Amino acid sequence: MAPLRDILIPQPRILFVGINPSLRSEQVGHHFASPGNPFWRLLYAARLLSEELKCEDDDRLGEFGLAITNVCARATRSAAELSSAEIKRGHQLLERKIRRVRPRVVAFVGVTIYRSYFGITDGEGPGLKEERIGDARVFVLPNPSGLNASFPGFQHKLIWFERLREFADNS
Repeated sequence: MAPLRDILIPQPRILFVGINPSLRSEQVGHHFASPGNPFWRLLYAARLLSEELKCEDDDRLGEFGLAITNVCARATRSAAELSSAEIKRGHQLLERKIRRVRPRVVAFVGVTIYRSYFGITDGEGPGLKEERIGDARVFVLPNPSGLNASFPGFQHKLIWFERLREFADNS
C-alpha cells in the first residue's frame, strides 16, 4: 500500500493537520476514512463545506479552499505506535509544507498534535492559539474520533469546528 497522499493547494484558507493515517485510511486511500469518525460530517455541519463530502471525495477539498496533511505518513492502529524520531521528522516536514503552501490557518486535528508540535506539556485545549507557523495562525480542534473521551459527542466537537469557520471567515 502507498502512503496516504497529502491534499495541498497554494494558499489554502485552512490546512488540516492530523497526526497520522488510520489503517483504514491507508487501506482505502482517503483521509478520515474510519466509519465511526465524524470528521467529514463535522466539516459540513460547521459550514466549512457548502456540500456534504465523504472521505472518497477528499481530493475535492481544494475546491473549498481547504487542504489536509499528516505529521507522520505511516498508518498505525494507534498514534502511540509512532516513534519520537518519526514525530520529530514529521514536525520538520510539516513546517516545510506550511512554508511552501502558505495557509492562512493551520488547524491541528487534536490537542495532542498541537502540544507535541510546540513542546507544550499540558493545559492547552482547543481554540485559537497565540503561536504562528510562518504567517499562518494556529487553531486547535478536538480529535474527532469517537474514542475522544474529553469531547464524546458530535455537538461537543461541532462547537470547535464552527469556531474555526468563524475565525477563518473573519481573518
